[in-house]
Amino acid sequence: MFLYNLVIYLYGLVIKLASINKLKAKQWVTGRKNWRENLCKKIAMLNSGNVLWVHCASYGEFEQGRPLIEAIKKEHPGYKIVLSFFSPSGYEAFKDWRGADLICYLPLDTKKNARDFISIVKPKASIFIKYEFWLNFLFELKKHNIPTYLVSAVFKPHHPFFRWYGGIFRRSLNTFNKLFIQDEASGKLLEKIDIKNYEVCGDTRFDRVIEVKENFKEIEQLKDFKGNKKLIIAGSTWAKDEELVLKTFLQLKDKKIKLVIVPHDIDEKYVNETVHKVKTAGLTFSLFTDKINNDDEVLIVNVMGLLSKIYFYADCSYIGGGFNSGLHNSLEPAVYGKPVTFYGKDYVKFNEAVDLINMGAAKVVEDETDLLKTFNLFLSDTFDHHQLTNKLQAYFKTNSNTTNKVLPSIKF
Repeated sequence: MFLYNLVIYLYGLVIKLASINKLKAKQWVTGRKNWRENLCKKIAMLNSGNVLWVHCASYGEFEQGRPLIEAIKKEHPGYKIVLSFFSPSGYEAFKDWRGADLICYLPLDTKKNARDFISIVKPKASIFIKYEFWLNFLFELKKHNIPTYLVSAVFKPHHPFFRWYGGIFRRSLNTFNKLFIQDEASGKLLEKIDIKNYEVCGDTRFDRVIEVKENFKEIEQLKDFKGNKKLIIAGSTWAKDEELVLKTFLQLKDKKIKLVIVPHDIDEKYVNETVHKVKTAGLTFSLFTDKINNDDEVLIVNVMGLLSKIYFYADCSYIGGGFNSGLHNSLEPAVYGKPVTFYGKDYVKFNEAVDLINMGAAKVVEDETDLLKTFNLFLSDTFDHHQLTNKLQAYFKTNSNTTNKVLPSIKF
């Protein structure tokens, strides 16, 4: 634990130094200022001894855990939900979400912070979504015999649990009462290190994207912008994603095709960088928050929370994050029966991306030439969209209802 605690300390120090000129780092630091005092006040206002603590790393994990949180709230209305985030991307987007009774940042994972946080919150049970393994928090929960669960987890051979140096991480898996995992492959890996407290349930993200689809409401700005042209949605894009997509789109612009870019980060600095790229490419564009010119070639969406609905209007989509080893959610466009594409070989870390490729609903690209071929394929009149839609409907039906599989096994 000494090395782990040293790494955590150094991580905190790096974030503090970065906060001098990095907005996200500043939010990370500022959001944790006087956290004990603030948390005590908020907990007192809940006026309840029945608290369930749910932790999500960021935006994507929250969307993954949201169906379960809502189901628990419905089944156990007397419980208060404390929802914590590690990243500003999640906290800033959902700090006012009414589905939780208290929303806060998770303090840095030191022994004292873990001890104080759990002492203040006093959860009857705790749930971690997908990839969060904060060792001091987990061992403190175990020390107090607080039921703890990991939901929608997926394990891969490169994870530290399966490496020679991963002893402390292997120990952490025994702090969970149960690991609700996505697939049988994860179970086989866990069996190899003698971890048996797991259940294969699937991925709650399927429930979430199905819910979004079923409650879809028209976005008039997108409907009008698309008009009678075909539309590419580039979602959750980073700088390199945008460079690749724009270079490719320039070769398609004469084919009555439009482009919507939804950056992963919508702070002013990043959006301005995206605007600069579009201007440099010589393309006409509108910002979503301004008056939209429907004759423009590109629309830049500079607001949070719309992407999962915007995909409805896509004829095909590009999913960002592949350049950064963190591919974003490809289920969001696929649930509408739309084909997707993304960059890089790291997609193998994501079960749903592998599934979509295997069924012909997605393509992975390595460069501009690949992407142009893929866009031309998915946008062509000869591509069998009807057959693809049927395949995807069957896929989502098979993988739905994970929340109801997990819920009965959570005890508190």
